[in-house]
Amino acid sequence: MEKYDEELISQWIDKDTELKQHVEEHREFERKLEELEKRTFLTTEEETERKNLKKLKLRGKDRIEAILCKYRIKGTAL
Repeated sequence: MEKYDEELISQWIDKDTELKQHVEEHREFERKLEELEKRTFLTTEEETERKNLKKLKLRGKDRIEAILCKYRIKGTAL
């Protein structure tokens, strides 16, 4: 994410429970993916899990972007 997005997240995460939930999930998916990526070989189940985590992470990022969009608009209206 861009620095401005990180600043928006820091500003709103304690005020917006939906944003907080998606950011925490996104970080957890990232952590799990990093663990899988450290392995030399993945089983079929682990490979499936990796693919699913990537999809969930991307879906979460899209939702975070949608939430941040409303704060970007608010910021320009001030």
